[in-house]
Amino acid sequence: MTNQVAFDFSDAAVLITGGTSGIGHAVAGAFADSGAAVTVTGTRGGPDDYDTDLGDFTYRQVEMTDPDSIDALVASLDRLDVLVNNAGANFPGGRDEWEPDTFATALTLNLVGPMRLTTGCRSRLAASSLHGGSSVISMASLAAFRSIPIVPGYGSAKAGLVTLTHNLARQWVGEGIRVNAVAPGVIDTPMTAPMAHFPELLDAEIAHTPMGRLGTPEEVAGVVQFLASSAASFITGHVLVADGGYLLP
Repeated sequence: MTNQVAFDFSDAAVLITGGTSGIGHAVAGAFADSGAAVTVTGTRGGPDDYDTDLGDFTYRQVEMTDPDSIDALVASLDRLDVLVNNAGANFPGGRDEWEPDTFATALTLNLVGPMRLTTGCRSRLAASSLHGGSSVISMASLAAFRSIPIVPGYGSAKAGLVTLTHNLARQWVGEGIRVNAVAPGVIDTPMTAPMAHFPELLDAEIAHTPMGRLGTPEEVAGVVQFLASSAASFITGHVLVADGGYLLP
């Protein structure tokens, strides 16, 4: 017995920031497997600078803290049907987010940069003929909904990204652009890999998750594809939490 879902994004143009590893790479692979023309971004000079296979995608170098770099990315796009704001990080430069300048950098990387890219892509998204409307899907975080004192900048940025999702959804609804977000729980990615060196921290996070395990990048990718599909054509301004029940009271 199977209940697998296959999405068809044939000929759709999809841009995924931070698509070189982890959740972003899984999302990029899922869209490519569904027939989309996928562009991924990273900070390194070219696709060969990564250990992951980026051969199925177009690669663009971009720095999400650099306005000129973001604007150049937008200018390079001929068309766009789906934008996935996935690029982001905590502890920028390995620094303490309680230090005001580092806090500001975290906001720029995780909120201001995605906002600039999204608004820059507005006309291309509005011109999309994708069934169910074009989509912006931003990667939020459980840090938007609960206190994680070691990353105050990252958490504040992700909370801002949730609010931005709500406002863009209302602002752009008349242009056929749907704007949603996904808030993953603790997912097995390079970003969470350091937790393995602190078993007491990892065990506590798993114990707090009713499903009793880490999520996989592929499980998040399916959620992103659903929100971008015509099956979600009446959904906008929503944050879909994929956390194994972590936020349950």
